[in-house]
Formats: sequence, C-alpha cells, structure tokens
Amino acid sequence: MPTSTKYLYLLHALFLSCSLFAQVKKEQSLPYKNPKLSIDLRVKDLISRMTPEEKFWQLFMIPGDVTEKNKNQFKHGIFGLQVSAAAQGIGNAQQMLTYNTSEDGLSLAKKVNKIQKYFVEETRLGIPIIPFDEALHGLVRQGATAFPQSIGLAASFDTALVAKIGTAIANEARARGLRDLLAPVINMATDVRWGRVEETYGEDPYLTTILGHAFMNAIERQNIIVTPKHFIANVGDGGRDSYPIEMDKHFLEEIHFPAFKDGVKNVGIRSLMTSYNSVFGTPATSNKWLLTTKLKTEWGFKGFIISDAGAVGGANVLHFTAKDYKDATAQSINAGLDVIFQVDYNHYKLFLPAFLDGSIPKSRIEDALTRVLKAKFELGLFEHPYVDESIAEKMLSDQSNHNLAKEAALKSFVLLKNDNNTLPLKSTKRILLLGEDAIEARLGGYSGTGNKKVNILDGLKSAVSNNIEITYLKGSSRALQSYIPIDSQFLSANQKAGLIGTYYKGLNFSGKPVKEVNDKAVNFSWTLYPPDEQLQLDDYSVRWDGKIKVPQNIDVNIGLEGNDGYRLYLGNKLIIDNWNKKSFSTKTVPFYFEKNKDYTIKVEFFEPKGNGKIKLIWDYDIKRSNEITDAVTAAKNNDAIVFVVGIKEGEFLDRAMLNLPGNQELLLEELAKTGKPIVVVLTGGSAINMQPWLNKVSAVLNVWYPGEAGGSAIADVLLGKVNPSGKLPITYPIDESQLPLVYNHKPTGRGDDYNNLSGEPLFPFGYGLSYTNFSYNNLRFNRKSIAKNENTTVSFELKNTGNYDGEEVVQLYMRPLLSKLAQPVLALRAFQRIHLKVGETKVISFKLDKEVLQTLNINNVWGVAPGEYRIMIGSSSKALYLKDNLTVKP
Repeated sequence: MPTSTKYLYLLHALFLSCSLFAQVKKEQSLPYKNPKLSIDLRVKDLISRMTPEEKFWQLFMIPGDVTEKNKNQFKHGIFGLQVSAAAQGIGNAQQMLTYNTSEDGLSLAKKVNKIQKYFVEETRLGIPIIPFDEALHGLVRQGATAFPQSIGLAASFDTALVAKIGTAIANEARARGLRDLLAPVINMATDVRWGRVEETYGEDPYLTTILGHAFMNAIERQNIIVTPKHFIANVGDGGRDSYPIEMDKHFLEEIHFPAFKDGVKNVGIRSLMTSYNSVFGTPATSNKWLLTTKLKTEWGFKGFIISDAGAVGGANVLHFTAKDYKDATAQSINAGLDVIFQVDYNHYKLFLPAFLDGSIPKSRIEDALTRVLKAKFELGLFEHPYVDESIAEKMLSDQSNHNLAKEAALKSFVLLKNDNNTLPLKSTKRILLLGEDAIEARLGGYSGTGNKKVNILDGLKSAVSNNIEITYLKGSSRALQSYIPIDSQFLSANQKAGLIGTYYKGLNFSGKPVKEVNDKAVNFSWTLYPPDEQLQLDDYSVRWDGKIKVPQNIDVNIGLEGNDGYRLYLGNKLIIDNWNKKSFSTKTVPFYFEKNKDYTIKVEFFEPKGNGKIKLIWDYDIKRSNEITDAVTAAKNNDAIVFVVGIKEGEFLDRAMLNLPGNQELLLEELAKTGKPIVVVLTGGSAINMQPWLNKVSAVLNVWYPGEAGGSAIADVLLGKVNPSGKLPITYPIDESQLPLVYNHKPTGRGDDYNNLSGEPLFPFGYGLSYTNFSYNNLRFNRKSIAKNENTTVSFELKNTGNYDGEEVVQLYMRPLLSKLAQPVLALRAFQRIHLKVGETKVISFKLDKEVLQTLNINNVWGVAPGEYRIMIGSSSKALYLKDNLTVKP
C-alpha cells in the first residue's frame, strides 16, 4: 500500500474514532443518563425521547428470554422478563415452571446479564429491564432455597423469622439478577375451601399485616421491589377463587385492606398486583375506585400497579365489561393500571392499539411510565445493570439458608392432638411409616425445587438410633384413578388414529358443519372460548364418529364425563343417554370387548350455556392395588404407625369438600382396628375435615408444606428432640357446612349454632399444643384508665409447668364493650413467642396503645373511641385465661 494511501487510511480511521467518541460522549451527556441529576429530571427527559411504541413496551411484561433469533422483537425494549420461564408458566399449581436441571444461580446470573446487555447496548434508548420472578416462600428457581409455605410461616407467629427469610430470599434473588419479586400473597383466607389458602398468612388481618410487613420490608431494604398480591379479595363465596366481590367497603377496609395499606404507608412498597375478580361489578384490574381513588389518591401509592397474568383481557372474555381487548386495555390503564402482565410475547398485538389511537390519554400513559422508570432508576439499573457473577458463584456452595429453612419448619408445626402423650415417640422400637407424602416431600404451590430436599422417611432414618426400625409402605393414594380418557391408539377413523369430530352451529347438528377434523381423543374443556371462532360459546353441538378396538377379550366400564348434554353409541346401540342439560356428571356402563374386533362408536354433545366439558372415558387397564391390605398387615407387626396424609389444593384447585382425598380415610379406618397407636401427620396448606377419623387416632401433627428441610424437622419433633410450638393461623371447622367460619366474625342477631351441629370450630384460630404445659397468672395493668391519645402496659406471669423446655405463643385479643357499630367478637392485636425452660417463669408485657385499641367507625376511619375495652390474653382465640377491662376516657 502506498504511503499516501496509508496516510489517508489512518486519517479516515482517526476520523471514525473521533466521531464514535463524540457520539458516545453525546449519549453520556443525555440528561437521563446523568446520575448527578435527580431521578425526577432523568425520568422526564427519558419520557420526552420515547416513541409511542417504546412507551407501550415499558408497560408490558412477560415470561421469556432474548436470543439471537428473537431479539429483534424486543427492539423497542420491555418493562421486564421472567427469564427462563416455561412457555405458559408463572409458577402455579397447574402451570409450574419447567426447570432446566443445569440451571443454577450462576447460570441464571449469566443469562440475565446477557439479556440485560442486549437491552442496554442494542436498543435505541438502552433502557434496562427489571428481571422478575415468583417468591412466596423462596424463589421459584432451580437451586434456590425452599422455605416452608407461607401458611406454615404464619403458624410460626414469628415476625423476626419471617424477616430473616425475606432477607435470605432477597439475597438469593439479587445474586441471580432478579430485581422484582411477585410476593407475598397478603389476601385474607376467609374460607378454607379456597385452594390458595396455603399461599396466605391466614384469616386474621393483624397477623397478615405484621408478617407481611416483616417479609416485604426485608426485601425492599435490599433494594429489590416487592409486589404483594392480589388487590383485592380474590376469594369469594364458597371459597372459590377469583369470585366476584360484592362485600361492602366497610368490610374491605376492616379485613382486606389493612395489610396492603400498611405496605403502602409503612413499608413503602413500589409495586402491587391486581386480582382477577370483579369488585362491585367492575374487574379489579380496571376498577378506578380501587386503583386510583383508594390506592393512589387516598393512600398515596407512588409505585406501579401490574395486572395478574392475563387479567386485563378478563374484562372482555370473562366479565364482559369490555367489547374487545383494545377496550379492555383502555379501561384498565385509564382506571390506574400501569403494567400489563401477559404470558406470551405475541399477545402484545391485542393491547398495543389502545396506546396508539388516543384511547388512553397521553398524560395517563406518561404517569404510568413515570412510575415504572422511577423504579428502574431507584434500582440503579441504569448505572449498574449487571449482576456480579462471582456472588452467584459463591452462593452455589453456601447452604446456610438450608438451616434457616429447618428452623422455620420446626417453628411452624402445630400439634393438634396428643392423647396419652403418644408423642414424642421416645420408647418406640418399630415404626411403620405410611403415605405418599412421607417420601414425596411436596413443597406447595409456587415452589422451586429446593436444595438437598429431605423427605420424612429419610429424615426419620437419619434421626433414629440403630435399635429403632423404620418400615415404609405407600399404604394409600391421594388420587384414585377410577376412569381415564380413551387414548387415540384404541380409536380410528378413515385410517387415522382418533375420531372424526364434526362441529355445528346450534344444538341440533343441523346445517353445514363449521368444521370437520380428526380429534385424537374426546377430552375437551371449552371455558373461555368455543371450539371454533365461527361458533358461539353457548350455542354449538359436536358429533364424534369412528371405531374402537381393544387388543384382548375384556370387560370394561365405558362412558362419558362432562357437564352433560351427551350421548354415547357403541356397536350402533345407544348405551348412554344423558341428553337433558342439568349439571356435571360421570356416567358409565359395563361393556364386553372381543379381542381386536372393530366396534362403531359415536359421541354426541351439545352446549347451550357455555363452559362446555366432555370426556370419553373407561377403566381399561387400571390396576387395583393391595396397598391397604399390605399396610394393615404390616401395622400389626409394628409398635406405632406414623401415617403422613395429604390433600390436593392450589391455584384452580378449590375444594368443595375438605375430607382426605383418595383412599386415605379408608386406610385410617382399617388401621384403627389394629389397636396400634396412630400418629397422623397432616401435609397441606389448609383445613381438613377430620370427623370420620379424629377420635380413632392418638395424635395429629400439622406440618403444612414444610420446605426443603421438612423431613429432618418432622423427625426431630416426632422423636422429641424439638418441642412443637406453632399455632393455627386459620380456623378448622368440624364440617364444611359451617363455612365460612372465622374467629373474628361480628356478633349474631340471635345464636350461632345449628340445630344439628355446634357453631364452634374443631380447632380455633391460634390453637396449638406443646409437649409441655404453660400457666398464665397475675394480670396487671400499669394504668387501667387512659386518654385516647395515651398508652398503658399490661403484664402477666407465664410459667412452664411441664417436663419439656418449650416455646409458647402468647396472644392478646381485644373487643370494645360498647360501640356505635358492631365490632368483631374478638380481634388479635398483639402476640409474642416466648421460650421457657422447665419450671421457668417470665413476666410478659404488652403495650396498649392506638394500634391495639383502634376500631373502624361508620365513616371508615380507624380511631380509638372512649369507652371500656375488654383485654384478653391466652394461648388461642378460645383459651383466654386472663381478662380485664381498660377504660379510655373521653
């Protein structure tokens, strides 16, 4: 290359370098990138530079990753991502995250950094994302610590412990690059049939507020956004999830609002999630009174509100208060929603139009943006978008949180029954352990995988001495398969597996079919949408035709399951005729199949109302187990039986009946006949109907979902190494017919009993036994008369009168003796967890102030009214040993 050419080349390179340097310098000088300016100025400057599309994407969040193949679809940026989430998943009972077994904290941190790098360096404005995830009782992540489920943490009545767990979760989240945690659930568990009771802190607003405060404050102090949910009251009549709420505003203020209000005013939460249900006829996600008047204006909430996943579209596909997705979007954002949470990237097409055509005022969009961007600046993401991967690497070998998980489990267990001091199992030499839950180590809804998860069998084997024999048998099943859907391998039509489905408008199979397709099986649930877009949700009929063949001579029961309006023809004969539309039902008939013989089969179904469900079923090849017989035989050769029972619950899994599912109760009935002592260990997150078997067993220990160290903790309690000390955060009914049943209800007009059942619970709120005993004595007030702006102290003596060291949760309840409005018959207003050695006495004191004495007046304002207040102290909401009155002067 000639010298002159080289010189020109160098000059050109120098020019390009200078231009690039100048461009970088210019970008760095942009106000929103200047850390010396106030956050408010930076936010304002950034918004002024954004296109309408960029504004929309900062108000949209989804699960997903950014890859070389799809990165262009994120060119406008995005609020945040739930990195590595399953395609449909948000961590619930039906849609758990699909875990990559190679993922650990370090690999996730690297992935988050890589994704963040794209948004910071390759998008026009370089706005970082907020990586988010679920974290009710631990991150929903491979390798994260799984603590006891929230309801178990509530049973500990230990505020400091819950705060420690919040801090631990925050540290594990930060190490992975996660900066927004969709937790906790601070809804009230006002009906134990609700499938999501396990996610809550129970039925009491004070307990929920105190524990929610501890958890949220711990996380926010680590500069990680906490997103409590669901706003508001997403458990309705019958304990059904997301049912419409028509309860008055006074009841919301008294029971459902306190924990959220405390989060806003005292914790300073920066985010909050709406619920799916309607409130006073308007979806919570588009309820202006709820989101703007109450939350943002009255309470002064400065953060951003996100929808629950898919909730915005609920206005047009569930509540029918919006004509389409654009209308639903405009209604929600205009009502005060800030961020739309969806489970699929492509859904953005449904919501974007409302942001571009003026349906949402520019001022409302920019208010939402201000709330989101302010949080991103507060998180420091613009200056420090990347996580330190070395911290995540060190955490791989740090198992200290496993010990914290065990401590939490030990404090959460509630001893409900212990006849003749059956527990602890001190002198037992041969223990028969039964139940699926003894080996499954279930963690509950919204759980990760846990670390070194310990089941009860392994926990017991590790804890017992060599001279104690542990025998395990399954013994029973939570889910008994009576019928299964008929698989396509047995069905055929036109040389293809499955049946030909012919779909019609109307209910009578008339006219030209809308479509004719090969359906692999008849197993459908058309709830939100009809079988085809050309059909109406409440006006269609379907016929399936083909043949069925079985490879052996066999008698089976065959039939249909669904919300009726169905017929089944087999071998050209009508064998099931359920054409009258009434309810959901299962109908089967016996039928003998000859080996490899083709039988014509036809299924007909019509749906005139919506929510269509139909399933072709049989009991072919379902094996009948001898598990109960084997368990009873083994029980006769052991000294004691520990039966770990469990329930089925969770999101979309509300329970109409509270009995133990499957054949667990049948096994208990048979075990009782052996005369052996039976210890029942309850696994689950809500109440259980024990009427059929409670009087036939010796002891009952409720362990909830005890977390990754649960097996070790349960062994320690069963063997007497640790004394159980948990208390019930919910009321256990005797029977479902009493529900809803909570301890803090208002007084009745006459009585609260049935003529064939007491109105009293089986186990009251706050109840829990111990291996030792405690006495309550000598109640004393510092002053028994105070002005309403003053406070006083009440104290008493607590003594351990038993033979074990132990912890007691002492509880203080209050009720005004006279009030202009009816008040709860009892209200928990303070508690303390006290450790006492055998024979030890401690003086316990409570401060009586506005927080203890306040009630809600007719104007929905909290305050202390003059009058007499009954102060009650004890070990549960029923066992109130010490009582006296305090006077508040006018």
